Amino acid sequence: MNPAELHQDAIVIDGLIIAKWNRELLEDMRRGGLTAANCTVSVWEGFKATVDNIVASNKLMEECSDLVRPVRTTADIMRAKEEGKTGIIFGFQNAHAFEDQIGYVEIFKQLGVGIVQMCYNTQNLVGTGCYERDGGLSGFGREIVAEMNRVGMLCDLSHVGAKTSEEVILESKKPVCYSHCLPSGLKEHPRNKSDAEFKFIADHGGFVGVTMFTPFLKKGVDSTIDDYCEAIEYIMNIVGEDAIGIGTDFTQGHDQNFFEWLTHDKGYARRLTSFGKIINPEGIRTIGEFPNLTEALLKRGLSESQVRKIMGENWVRTLKDVWGE
Repeated sequence: MNPAELHQDAIVIDGLIIAKWNRELLEDMRRGGLTAANCTVSVWEGFKATVDNIVASNKLMEECSDLVRPVRTTADIMRAKEEGKTGIIFGFQNAHAFEDQIGYVEIFKQLGVGIVQMCYNTQNLVGTGCYERDGGLSGFGREIVAEMNRVGMLCDLSHVGAKTSEEVILESKKPVCYSHCLPSGLKEHPRNKSDAEFKFIADHGGFVGVTMFTPFLKKGVDSTIDDYCEAIEYIMNIVGEDAIGIGTDFTQGHDQNFFEWLTHDKGYARRLTSFGKIINPEGIRTIGEFPNLTEALLKRGLSESQVRKIMGENWVRTLKDVWGE
């Protein structure tokens, strides 16, 4: 197969998109050939505001049912592929929406949430994010991990502190993931993970999705799709070809106010970081350019089998394991 044919035939999953949700964005997902995506519906929001986000997302999916379908199981991902649609997985980037109620975990699972990041950059009731002193997983956090394991919800550690991450990995009875991260071996940054952290999660059956967010890439805003591929290969050489996938962190359509909200604790308190100019790597500026990634990986000498695994097959296997299918 040529690259275009392989991309069209493969299962293509983006493990993290936090874009501006509208029909235009969903149309671009189809142009990019996405089979499914983990779509953020909660960051700093509490229970009610997150439910409101899910209501709005359900309404958009219903209005755009010619383009997308909801995903509750990996069978839904396969149906999306057969139908020529993109499967939408609801995900949180913060466990804050659980508030202090363990029972909310199952409620959100019933609403279609399949992936939850334990913390977003700072401390919450579960543990600590990557931008402050890490106190580790709390007692309540251990109960949340156990409940997420029980209902079938993937624990995500991308923005989580190193100690809290290690303790979640050890506590969880099911695989956990970094859905969207990059290696500190290529660039030192609080959001990037060390070689030892990658090895630890892989040795415990975990999974790594690789982001292309340029503030975390070696060349910053000057990065290209080849720099992104370099990071993918770097991590694959540590975790192996069966524990790696894509998690772009596309923020397509958002304005500066959105990034101000993201980079302040709880969306309004102290500033945690400043990204500067936000521009995706040349060659994959938009979701519609996703086929270029398949081509770039093949050009670097990866086999068709490896590319299929990276583009989506590994995600499907991990989700199937965690979701208990």
